[in-house]
Amino acid sequence: MTGAPSDSDLARALAAFPELVHPVAVPLAGGLIHHTFAVVAHDGEYILQRVHPLFAPVVHDNIAAVTDHLRRKHVPAPRLLTSSAGQPWADLGPEGVWRVMTRLPGVSFHTVQSPSQARAAGAQVGRFHAALTDLEHTFKIVRQTHDTPTHLATLRAAVAEHTGHRLHADVAALAAEVFAGHADLPAPGDVPLRVGHGDLKFNNLLFSGTGPKDQLTPTGIIDLDTVDRMPLHRELGDAWRSWCNRGGEDQAVAAFDLEIFAASLEGWLSALTAPPTPHERRALVHGVEWISLELTARFAADALRECYFGWDRARFPAAGEHNLLRARGQWALHQATLATRDARAELLLAGT
Repeated sequence: MTGAPSDSDLARALAAFPELVHPVAVPLAGGLIHHTFAVVAHDGEYILQRVHPLFAPVVHDNIAAVTDHLRRKHVPAPRLLTSSAGQPWADLGPEGVWRVMTRLPGVSFHTVQSPSQARAAGAQVGRFHAALTDLEHTFKIVRQTHDTPTHLATLRAAVAEHTGHRLHADVAALAAEVFAGHADLPAPGDVPLRVGHGDLKFNNLLFSGTGPKDQLTPTGIIDLDTVDRMPLHRELGDAWRSWCNRGGEDQAVAAFDLEIFAASLEGWLSALTAPPTPHERRALVHGVEWISLELTARFAADALRECYFGWDRARFPAAGEHNLLRARGQWALHQATLATRDARAELLLAGT
């Protein structure tokens, strides 16, 4: 299964979900992993995706458990449709695994527009976390998104295996900095696991519109392939890695916006029913440092392997060049997080 789905693949996938009546699908841009389509059917709007093979079909058991629980708690969440085979996905063999879910209303933003929006987004994530505190579900192990030792090992292997790659020298130099930087980061210690989203980049939050008031009204959180039990510092480290770098991932330079950080932290704390423990707060100080280093490693490895992340064909000659730029941007962000450690610690540890 390579390349974009054909029209016949698309038609077969739509036909696998009998709830859809007279569906019309068009490609939906923006995702880095799955092939995604917006679907308008007789009774509403949906999202159709061909799921990347890295995600086993059992991922949908996790998604269904979380979204069903959220809806019972009156927190907006999509609903997976059942295929004609009686599962929340359709296995079309060589054409891949497909799913359909209801489409939440709203629009996404690649970067945070204001501290007020960051506060509203933080509160939405807090409501998400609060609603899932009593979820009883044994999560199926699909893949570990935030597994820093594994990603560093992957980068080391990529550098060793792809010595003839056109970008090898650049990636190898960056990799050496990453390995040295990892050695300087403190260990997180033992902290409790909470049900989390696992990929809270800012464009996974939806808002009611783009106007001054609409962009302050969250309508839901999407892209739930990575839901699992996880430490808070991984969950929010990834969020702040995305939210506080207002230049986005496609820049070689980066800055960490402390005002956005403070506003999102305030919003998140305001919505929680089980506040973080003092130990969790101390780990949260370093979460964004670990995650920015980890994502540097992931982008750098794929600059050589060119097999995972999507890329912009209009701007770059190949995936490697795009991923190298992303890796350099995340490394610049990592340096910026280290420079703001004391200020972030003051905010996170206040009152502990």
